[in-house]
Amino acid sequence: MNDAAPAPTPAPAPRRRARVRAPELIGKGGWLNTGGKELTLADLRGKCVVVDFWTFCCINCLHVLDELRELEEKHRDTVVIVGVHSPKFVHEADHAAVVDAVERYEVHHPVLDDPELATWKQYAVRAWPTLVVIDPEGYVVAQHAGEGHAHAIARLVEELEAEHEAKGTLRRGDGPYVAPEPVATDLRFPGKALALPSGNLLVSDSTRHQLVELAPDGESVVRRIGSGERGFGPEGFSEPQGLALLPDGTVVVADTVNHALRRFDPATGAVETVAGTGRQWWQGSPTSGPALEVDLSSPWDVAWWQGRVWIAMAGVHQLWTWDPEAGTVQVAAGTTNEGLVDGPAAEAWFAQPSGLAATEDRLWVADSETSALRYVENTPDGYVVTSAVGSGLFDFGHRDGDAAQALLQHPLGVTALPDGSVAVCDTYNHALRRYDPATGQVSTLATDLREPSDAVLVGDDIVVVESARHRLTRLRLPEEAVRVDAVAHRTQRAATEVAPGTLRLDVVFQAPAGQKLDTRYGPSTRLLVSSTPPGLLAEGEGPGSDLFRDLVLDPDVTEGVLHVSAMAASCDDDPANEYPACHVHQQDWGVPVRVVAGGAARLPLVLAGMDA
Repeated sequence: MNDAAPAPTPAPAPRRRARVRAPELIGKGGWLNTGGKELTLADLRGKCVVVDFWTFCCINCLHVLDELRELEEKHRDTVVIVGVHSPKFVHEADHAAVVDAVERYEVHHPVLDDPELATWKQYAVRAWPTLVVIDPEGYVVAQHAGEGHAHAIARLVEELEAEHEAKGTLRRGDGPYVAPEPVATDLRFPGKALALPSGNLLVSDSTRHQLVELAPDGESVVRRIGSGERGFGPEGFSEPQGLALLPDGTVVVADTVNHALRRFDPATGAVETVAGTGRQWWQGSPTSGPALEVDLSSPWDVAWWQGRVWIAMAGVHQLWTWDPEAGTVQVAAGTTNEGLVDGPAAEAWFAQPSGLAATEDRLWVADSETSALRYVENTPDGYVVTSAVGSGLFDFGHRDGDAAQALLQHPLGVTALPDGSVAVCDTYNHALRRYDPATGQVSTLATDLREPSDAVLVGDDIVVVESARHRLTRLRLPEEAVRVDAVAHRTQRAATEVAPGTLRLDVVFQAPAGQKLDTRYGPSTRLLVSSTPPGLLAEGEGPGSDLFRDLVLDPDVTEGVLHVSAMAASCDDDPANEYPACHVHQQDWGVPVRVVAGGAARLPLVLAGMDA
């Protein structure tokens, strides 16, 4: 027996790469934003092509859409961005829903609807979002998972432009994007609603970047607040969502894509910024401090609870608070890891919290990516997070009954009801659901709603924001729930077959050209691994600084999901620059695995770079 500590396993050596021809872009849903034309890679030859694998439920994917806008504009005659919509949820495989999402998020490039993940599989993609760069000759030259890669891709594009201009293989000119015809409606993909003391209703008109005040009938427009163009000044919003009434009669607005909180005064019409800088929060940024000096990340909803404004910080899977009197913000719950973990607020995991509702003793949370209803309580030991409905990132559906077995599908809104129960806008099931804490039962209140995203009580009625029907719908609160047939789903990605025993996990990261790993203050990389069920891993769970790890699989567990979170920080490699710009690259993966004889002994996940 040898008691000496084993030598650390060396990182795998870089391997020489052969040029890889890009697989064709195929998808049964067809093409959007092309004027009806079916595109092929041959049509794009001569252009630098950035393929964006996204799905519209994913906040990180929405961040990437915004990151790519500058690249898309600056290099419009040489670069074609192609979105490949690759669904996670069943609803996202509905072609009409993809059409809506492309308009909702102002996607101004061709989009391939790939409901069966055919192109996703051809490119061996494992995470949303993933960006693949194809050179003008049709070869894959880079792959990046997660967000924060726009700077590196922009630099690569400039290199490709110069190289292929010299070779004569660069083709300049307009790309294949064809804008769809605009549709006239009073609201366009409204997000959240609020009943004002006047009796009027205030609605966040997200795609038009405005707030709209409606008369009590929920239809007649009283006034619009904001210019209707993306902006961050007194007249500008960018895809606003959540609304909350403050004790002084003003309204706090989650200005989602501006990464800020704004305050609107209904009496004067004035709008001011009260939290956020307009920049997106990244790992390593402050998590507390003066509200106007701390970055936020896609705040999706807000609620007044226990003397503060609570913020559903969808972009970082946390809850934050803003204290109007002190003028400060701080993290209140969540670790930034994505998943469903209950317990003390500082240790809990969320997954894109998107809806909030406050009662005297609880803050209810619609945790969209885990298809869960959760709540926060203030106990003698501090704030604690508990899940009422939902089991994790990959199980969803429409099933009523006992909460332990009930299923939701990507809920975005939650509303406290007079009897102590809560209504849930079960967005991707197109339904309004109800959870009763007294009985632990889940029921269905209404169906045939189109992507309901919020609801507000008005007298004996509940007014639902039907986001994809561009309207508010008034319903009488029913005494009995609607009955529906139960349906259960799991995310449709095929499981990766892995060999029993030891599995080598490699997160592939190559610092972009002109950058190097930032080791000035210690390790510049981080890796966190867990599993569902927890027993899948006999060894290898937990945090570490290396981007590789040997995982030991329990021989008695044959399938499950590996949860991997990786981060790397790189800085511009310029010795003459005393303060080089630094960039954080981060991605979470949920990799379904099945343990079989003859399966793979290595699991590569590309954070940035290429892997054979």
